[in-house]
Amino acid sequence: MNTFSIAIHGGAGTIVKEDMTAELEEAYLQGLKEALEAGYAVLEQEGEAVNAVKAALAVLEDNILFNAGRGSVFTKKGVQEMDAAIMDGSDLSAGAVAGVRNVRNPIELAMEVMRNSNHVFLSGKGANDFAIKQGIKLEPEEYFYSQFRYDQWKALRDSDNYSLDHTNHQIEELLKDKKFGTVGAVACDSKGNIAAATSTGGMTNKKYGRVGDSPIIGCGTYANNKTCAISCTGHGELFIRGVAAYDVSCLVEYKGLSLQEAMNEVVHHKLMAIGGEGGMIGIDAQGNYAMVFNSAGMYRAAKKSDGTCEVDIYK
Repeated sequence: MNTFSIAIHGGAGTIVKEDMTAELEEAYLQGLKEALEAGYAVLEQEGEAVNAVKAALAVLEDNILFNAGRGSVFTKKGVQEMDAAIMDGSDLSAGAVAGVRNVRNPIELAMEVMRNSNHVFLSGKGANDFAIKQGIKLEPEEYFYSQFRYDQWKALRDSDNYSLDHTNHQIEELLKDKKFGTVGAVACDSKGNIAAATSTGGMTNKKYGRVGDSPIIGCGTYANNKTCAISCTGHGELFIRGVAAYDVSCLVEYKGLSLQEAMNEVVHHKLMAIGGEGGMIGIDAQGNYAMVFNSAGMYRAAKKSDGTCEVDIYK
């Protein structure tokens, strides 16, 4: 049986211990552990990697601390618009959604797109219509409300500024939780198949139906059994321009780099050269994983069938 493993992230950015209360730190660690165990349980029962990443992300989407699903940030119009993607490395099938509203778990909708739509990417009202057709669970707007996210938005809504949850200097004092709010998971199952999934509420005060890297296959999410599975978190525009997730896969496939080497090259050199801050998690078909970031911290966790387990926040 293949070594099976899973890694997850809950966002990267200026996450430093001085800004964190003991209670909040414990809540984040607990949230990461719960998501990790949910995904690992699927692998332990010889389930598929793609189902493991979906299970882990659903837990993070349900946790109000993370900017995905419940607790997603407010757009310029004062609503939540969520993006998600999932990819199966065994056959390169993928599903993604952007700008969806009222969908409790956007990652489940992305899975439905992959399995039942004959398409890869659905957006806006069309994606919501498909969600209703597939019987995906919807929630009223109040379900997604978070006082913390509302206060962030209130400080920005009368300006043309937006915030990545992370480095808006005008409201630095308010944004004590300065992070790129995205959640993601990568997994390798007992058959050696790998998968990746990413979900996000995007940027506070985003306009014009902005879409980041998370739902774009090859940018924020990618999986191929021959190389690796990657889920990114960071300033989406730069990850799109760098085609970050696929770039890691290319370095593995064409240059023969290891997963760790390829991720280091993209995160610490290629992305930083264009001002791209954030990080990514990755896994290969041998069950090796890596969690790499160029910011002060990244909410992250990983577990392998050989007993390895880690849950971390800071550098």
